[in-house]
Amino acid sequence: MSVSLDRITDFLATVPLFRELERSAVRGFAELTREQRFAKGAMIVTEGDPGDALFVVRSGEVKVVLIGDDGREVILNVLNVGDHFGELSLIDGRPRSAHVVATQPSSLLVLRRADFRRQVETSPQVAWGLMVELSRRLRQADGTIGSLVLLDVPGRVAKVLLEHATPGEPATLVKQLTHQTIAQMIGASRETVSRAMAEFQEKGLISVQRRVVTIVDRAALEARARPRG
Repeated sequence: MSVSLDRITDFLATVPLFRELERSAVRGFAELTREQRFAKGAMIVTEGDPGDALFVVRSGEVKVVLIGDDGREVILNVLNVGDHFGELSLIDGRPRSAHVVATQPSSLLVLRRADFRRQVETSPQVAWGLMVELSRRLRQADGTIGSLVLLDVPGRVAKVLLEHATPGEPATLVKQLTHQTIAQMIGASRETVSRAMAEFQEKGLISVQRRVVTIVDRAALEARARPRG
């Protein structure tokens, strides 16, 4: 096995979708991938494109977005190393449901739908992993819809911070989210998000140093992320 294939196999073994497989099975998927590089700001897939592949982020960062007729952008998710998108297309082959844009110079591994399906026939554990991942995404979507309906803007900001933080306390965000990005994730203005962040800092819930957000009082932030009666 080449050094490059070794590295791709090692990397895929850390991705939840492939984590439970024997190394030989992971290697089978690695052999079918091809790597693509994208500059910052590049459009990786466009809404309506054929849904013919799974993408795994090997380096960099991408965002999944919807763009309205008026040009307004809504961020559905921000994906980092080890995250993937295109799972639905592996099942139904339907067109892409959103745009995906590189927010940093990024490298992605691409696995074509036909190759994936053939490989799953010999590694059915991946099908189970795919169902688990889709269930997680569905629960996440339910939570997002609920927060938009039940929470005010500070509550939605608190929920985003908690969802993107490392475990424990104090905790830092695993992704550096700008106020504008958070605003586009929760359907609010950047100014409103900035006010909420300032409020959390004043109350000692979070601290911000050199753009790194640290959760200082998780319990209080969790309370803020719950609907108020």
